[in-house]
Amino acid sequence: MSADGRGLVSQAGAVLLWETLRVTGLGRGLSEGLARWRAPRAVHDPGKVIADLAAAVALGGDCLADIAVLREQPELAGPVASDPVVSRLVAMLAADGPQALKAIRAARAAAREHAWALAGENAPGQDGSLVTIDLDATVVIAHSEKDQARPTWKKTFGFHPMTAWADHGPDGSGEPLAIMLRPGNAGSNTASDHIEATRLALTQLPRHLRRRVLVRADSAGGTHEFLKWLTAGSRRLHYSVGMTITRDIQDAIGKVPAGAWTPAYDGDGEVRKGAWVADITGLLDLDGWPARMRVIARKERPHPARSCGSPTSTGTGSPAWPPTRSAASSPTWNCGTGGGPGARTGSGAPRTPGCGTCRSRASRRTRSGARSWPWPASCWPGCR
Repeated sequence: MSADGRGLVSQAGAVLLWETLRVTGLGRGLSEGLARWRAPRAVHDPGKVIADLAAAVALGGDCLADIAVLREQPELAGPVASDPVVSRLVAMLAADGPQALKAIRAARAAAREHAWALAGENAPGQDGSLVTIDLDATVVIAHSEKDQARPTWKKTFGFHPMTAWADHGPDGSGEPLAIMLRPGNAGSNTASDHIEATRLALTQLPRHLRRRVLVRADSAGGTHEFLKWLTAGSRRLHYSVGMTITRDIQDAIGKVPAGAWTPAYDGDGEVRKGAWVADITGLLDLDGWPARMRVIARKERPHPARSCGSPTSTGTGSPAWPPTRSAASSPTWNCGTGGGPGARTGSGAPRTPGCGTCRSRASRRTRSGARSWPWPASCWPGCR
């Protein structure tokens, strides 16, 4: 490998991003959606500026000024707005935040629908299975006192955004559907944030898939308010959430006969060594929780370095759908529902989902004043 040759181009990977924008129509959608914020004599298209900022972030940038990495390569990126132009546009969009976000989200949703249509059978939910949305909050470190940067529960300093991802199964990665900016001291189990993140994520899905959704969350999502919202009759969403091990749940786990624990299976349908599951729904008083909710406990051998004063189990609730199905055949408790969002998001260590009731495979992340540059809907710079 050499870095001193002629004709070398750095950041060439950004071409893949621009080609994706072109093929999916996201570039055109941003341009049309943000047209109302373009001044009559403006040189730069607001949609192009926002797309350039997104590309700069993907290339490692963490502030507006890092768009310079694109400005230095006009052969790849075309004319790129100057820092003052970028700053003024961001300020203008922020002043009309709800409408600007609505336009950007609409462009993203339309582009995603087109991308999934092009993907055919490889897109989530195309085989008739549920589309899995994973919810999780993650900590983002800030090294200075930025707006809303606060001390976090992990004894760090920064932000605590809530994220929602479409799971593409073991052969893919999480596809970001929605990210809610939150201060560092925002709670992990704030039901209103889980509801808003889910609402935003659902609007990002193609309309015909919005009633075939499985929402997964860790124990932070196991709140009465969030589950009440998920199970409202107008939504009919499937769900699998963690539950905090309370004294009642711990006592119920202790009453499970040894023979009732069945082996857990991983995402490949193989027995997961040292892990078992049991349905403890009948041992609990679930008054106040959604009707037909089932509670599945998972028991695992603790790590040798960990000291545990209680069983290392987790609880997961999911609706029996239909309610007459047995635990072994309930379509909402399988390898797709058993795994939490930790492996797809940044706040949890990757781990294989455990499932004890089926062997099915898991269901499938210029400068100001320059001459006006035409930005055709069908072509992006460097992608001709």
